[in-house]
Amino acid sequence: MSTRADIIRQRLVEAFNPESLELVDESARHAGHTGNKAGGGHYLVTIVSDVFAGKSTIQRHRMVYEALGDMMKSEIHALSIKALTPDQVDGR
Repeated sequence: MSTRADIIRQRLVEAFNPESLELVDESARHAGHTGNKAGGGHYLVTIVSDVFAGKSTIQRHRMVYEALGDMMKSEIHALSIKALTPDQVDGR
């Protein structure tokens, strides 16, 4: 059985074919928080993909939300996103 983090990772890989992807589950740090009590997790994601080229930060975040779909309604309570192009990482 896949964990919630595995499913998030899988959806992001399928949608963006990232050069790199880091997903940190911070849910334990938010124990007792309203969203956590309802079952939603807290995650940090850093994703690097050519797909983000020419897109604003808001557009990139919307793309990530779209890739995660229905998970954003119940399984993910909070998501911090760093969506970058390879050029931004390499400083080109």
